[in-house]
Amino acid sequence: MELSYHEKLTLMVLGKLKKARYEDVVKEAGIDQVAVMRALLGLQSKGLAKIHERQIKLIRITELGKEYAQKGLPERRALKFLAEREKVTLEELARVLSEDELKPIIGLLRREGWANVKKEEGKLILTITEKGREDLNKERPIDRILKILAERGEVESGEAEKFVSLKELKRRRIGEEDSRSEREVEITEAGMELVRKGLELKEEVSILTPELIKSGKWRKVEFRRYNIKAPVKVPFPGKKQPYRAFLDKIRRKLIEMGFIEMEVESLIETQFWNFDALFQPQNHPARDWTDTYQLKHPKMGHLPEKELVERVRASHEHGWKTGSRGWGYRWDPQKAMLLMPRAHATALSARQLAKGVQIPGKYFAIQRVFRPDVLDRTHLIEFNQVDGFVVGEELTFKHLLGILKRFAVEIAGAKKVKFLPDYYPFTEPSVQMSAYHEELGWVEFGGAGVFREEMTKALGVDAPVIAWGIGIDRLAMFKLGIDDIRYLFSYDLKWLREAKLVW
Repeated sequence: MELSYHEKLTLMVLGKLKKARYEDVVKEAGIDQVAVMRALLGLQSKGLAKIHERQIKLIRITELGKEYAQKGLPERRALKFLAEREKVTLEELARVLSEDELKPIIGLLRREGWANVKKEEGKLILTITEKGREDLNKERPIDRILKILAERGEVESGEAEKFVSLKELKRRRIGEEDSRSEREVEITEAGMELVRKGLELKEEVSILTPELIKSGKWRKVEFRRYNIKAPVKVPFPGKKQPYRAFLDKIRRKLIEMGFIEMEVESLIETQFWNFDALFQPQNHPARDWTDTYQLKHPKMGHLPEKELVERVRASHEHGWKTGSRGWGYRWDPQKAMLLMPRAHATALSARQLAKGVQIPGKYFAIQRVFRPDVLDRTHLIEFNQVDGFVVGEELTFKHLLGILKRFAVEIAGAKKVKFLPDYYPFTEPSVQMSAYHEELGWVEFGGAGVFREEMTKALGVDAPVIAWGIGIDRLAMFKLGIDDIRYLFSYDLKWLREAKLVW
């Protein structure tokens, strides 16, 4: 049986100790603890040694516990104060106790039988009892365990419970639970047999060098052997945050499909681009403060060129040249100038259409949006949306459904997809898309439709435009295998290390 230098050395130490703590083996071997552990794992795999590991539950002293160990528990200090005086009010006790310590003190003194409490002239008066005087210098179990904790810093849970319950130590914030791994190593009979036969220790080297060959020393040394099957620590190299990696893959896939990414200037929009350019009336409930965030300062922004604003105004008031009757109200430019954090990425589609587009053409944006909502496993108040549109002379609603289904199946990995009728002020017809998640059931993650002419013509585009806005965070839940959307922004180091995209 071939053994490395460190394996031989460790086996010889075990032959001497027979059974010992891992730390003692390291000390006796006189080499690095990592090298000892690697040697022990090798010996165990060869049946020459055994490693026993157990988790020890501990109680560690807290900072408050250390403070109490120095100056005494609150009830002990209160008792000494009572013993020096005939009677004491709560206000007087406040001289020796903090506000937090003072609150439970009456109950503590009564429970120990150390004080009588009565009311005089509207004040609570405490007087020491005979038992209190007798126990003045007596050590209680809680005093004893506090002293032990202060001396050692930690004790095993079982030892602590011989004095008081763990619940009591934690309730009083004297101690907190922890755990520690303890390893014990022993040599097997097969290992002892090798030791008895004798092991020859030769100097061990890692690399064959020219000097070793020239000097002939290579004949007298052992070359270190490596067991590629030996368990090693799992490396966690630097990598992209899992959700960020997901967004980058979505972006790359859309570009590969021929989409052009829209330029983004700011997270802050005027209501003009967020609502008015999308043919959403100014009295629509979605524009209320309960459904959108508003910027407090500065409050107002600037409108684009006058000609564009005039076309949007006309579309709202009477339909302009689209054959529509519009919304039939007086459009207010002051409301359109109000600033807000972007509520949906469709505002970027409106900007792109007004800027000019290729016909035919495909465009997309992945951007952060903000909406007041109740945080739960499927809702955030700050999240990402993938917004996109395709413009072309021959496009129909059927083309839109085909694109959405392909997106859900190929990019999101959804197994089941369904479409439901919906309503949006800027699309007609409109549709909602849901996908099936094994943990959450049917999850809505997108709205889509054909942009209305009142919107597209006012923005300078006279061709059909099919568009969608998808909650990409919910799609990420599918790909990352999570059932709580908040995990996308989690600080959980274990999840950040282990999360993998499934494509």
